[in-house]
Parts: sequence; structure tokens; C-alpha cells
Amino acid sequence: MNLLLPLLALFACQLAGEVLQAVLNLPVPGPVLGMVILLAGLFVRGGIPEPLAHVANGILAHLSLLFVPAGVGVLLHFSRIQAEWLAIVAALVGSTWLTLVVTVFVMRLASRLLRVDEDDEEHAA
Repeated sequence: MNLLLPLLALFACQLAGEVLQAVLNLPVPGPVLGMVILLAGLFVRGGIPEPLAHVANGILAHLSLLFVPAGVGVLLHFSRIQAEWLAIVAALVGSTWLTLVVTVFVMRLASRLLRVDEDDEEHAA
């Protein structure tokens, strides 16, 4: 199975996202825009081609290796982390709680909306 073309397609989407971000000066990272471009292409195509799924699964199987550079970066800046640990912990705890609260509100809203839709279907039947 030729895996070069699907890998090239993934890199092309990332490159397109990077170019789009740089040209339009968008506040969204290029790789995220590349994923949106890839998603749009998959929607237009109507599915995920088997070779692309194979390449993506291979990348996901070794995803933990991609965290090694981040870990090295953390160790490289350990003295800065020591100096600013309180702000880092506060940001992590605060953002975690904010995420939990927002998730609860979104789930409650979705639950209400879905219940309304189910009630409408029951009354129509």
C-alpha cells in the first residue's frame, strides 16, 4: 500500500493552514486551520479514504512520541517554572474549573434542547 500520498495530503493540509494563517494573520494556529481544511475535504469527499485512515492510525499509535519534545522543553525551562510555579498552578486550576463549569452549562442546555425535541416528537406521533 502506498502511504506516501496520504501522508503528503496531511502535510499539504497543514501547509495550507500555515499559509492561510500567515497571509490572513488569523489568531488560530496554522495546524488547526489545516485540520479544518482536511475535515472540509473529507466532508466533500464523503468519507475517509482507506490509505489516509491507515496513515492516521499509524500516527495516532505513536502519538506519545510527539510529547517527547514538549517534555524536553519543560526541562529546558525548569528554572523559569520554579520561579513562576504559583501562577502556573493557578492558571491550570482556574482553567480546569472554568472548563468544568462551561461543560456543565453546555450539557444542561443540550439536555434541555434534546428533551424539547423528544417531547415534540412524542406529541406529533
